[in-house]
Amino acid sequence: MKPNKYMNPYLAGLLLGLLLVVTIYITGHGLGASGAAKSVVIYSLESIAPAHSENVPYLQDFNATHEGSPLKTWLVFEILGALLGAFISGVLANRLKFTVEHHSGITSKTRLVAALIGGALFGFGAQLGRGCTSGAALSGMAVFSTGGILTMIAIFGGGYLFAYFFRKLWIN
Repeated sequence: MKPNKYMNPYLAGLLLGLLLVVTIYITGHGLGASGAAKSVVIYSLESIAPAHSENVPYLQDFNATHEGSPLKTWLVFEILGALLGAFISGVLANRLKFTVEHHSGITSKTRLVAALIGGALFGFGAQLGRGCTSGAALSGMAVFSTGGILTMIAIFGGGYLFAYFFRKLWIN
């Protein structure tokens, strides 16, 4: 069975914008993913090494604004919903398959290692920048935040700058 075409990017952008407005209206916060990961990691660390967690100022500051279990953080449910939505979308569009897309000049292993390193660097940058692309850039730009605009400029500028060097990892 042939996979369905991708959604029109303008329609997808419009729907994402509407979702952002609804999220801000309902929760008082924008969208974001790195906060959910941080909640889960810190809760796990506190469960495994509570003595260590009590002596780290960063963790104490985080705990002062969050209430224990990550299941009390709406961002965790946002991420679970995004994963479930992506799965349902893949099923409905007949695109649910395990594959590694890469340039014919590299191996799947190289592509996966590059993706893992890129994801780790982006996650580290999200912590330094106090938010991921969803939280800092998308939600920030929605409320005309200077930080959100600068974050988006840095993301796209960095992407264009480094794309020349790394394009062999994804272009045939």
